[in-house]
Amino acid sequence: MVTRKPPAKVAPVKRRAPRPKPEQTINVSMAAPVAPKAESKKDDSTLGKIIGLIEWVDNPFKLFTVILLAFLAFAGYFAWDSRQVLLHAITTQDKMPQLAKQENLLAPARSLLKDVDGIVLLIHKANLATNSRTTVLALNADGSREKSMEGTVTSLFNASADRNSAMVAMLNGEVICEEFNSSSKVGEWGVKQGVRFLCRGAVPPDLGKFAGYVAIGFKEKQEDIAALKTRINLASTDMAEE
Repeated sequence: MVTRKPPAKVAPVKRRAPRPKPEQTINVSMAAPVAPKAESKKDDSTLGKIIGLIEWVDNPFKLFTVILLAFLAFAGYFAWDSRQVLLHAITTQDKMPQLAKQENLLAPARSLLKDVDGIVLLIHKANLATNSRTTVLALNADGSREKSMEGTVTSLFNASADRNSAMVAMLNGEVICEEFNSSSKVGEWGVKQGVRFLCRGAVPPDLGKFAGYVAIGFKEKQEDIAALKTRINLASTDMAEE
């Protein structure tokens, strides 16, 4: 007899359960909205514009530019404001009377200087077409001539607001008396002589006629301005020739 062996026991095969795949998480970070920067309001007031201009001028070149533009703006405004007076004077210059010759200017100039007790007297010949003046006579307080100033050529209108306003007034036949601020070589000479107050009158004094002007300097403001202006007009009539 054949004895059968019992079948061998087979150990059960353990199947590994599939590992679950790790869940992929998407990290979406929501950035907080950025608040827009508040725009600085522009100050359009006059003071704000001045402050802005000061902040802009940060070097000498910009400073020079501002000064130049300011001068041109002033000159343009002045020319426009006085355009009728200037245009009439320039277009009729050929018909204007002329200054008397120097030897004929001495007597009325010295008489005027003595009567009003001035310390300097100047007579300038005007040329509106070229915006120039020529000093034809310069007198010291004692009536002697200051020949170093005679023949000096400077501009009629310049950056000096005082001189420009005086020029327009004289073209209108007025005599201007005011505190003196030098704006030329001749003016600097007057300051050295002690001039602090100056009167200017057209030669001749008639409206619409302008051959030049006479200027008398004083150490201080004069009291009777009306009488002084009358005396200047009388003298300037004798300083012109038709």
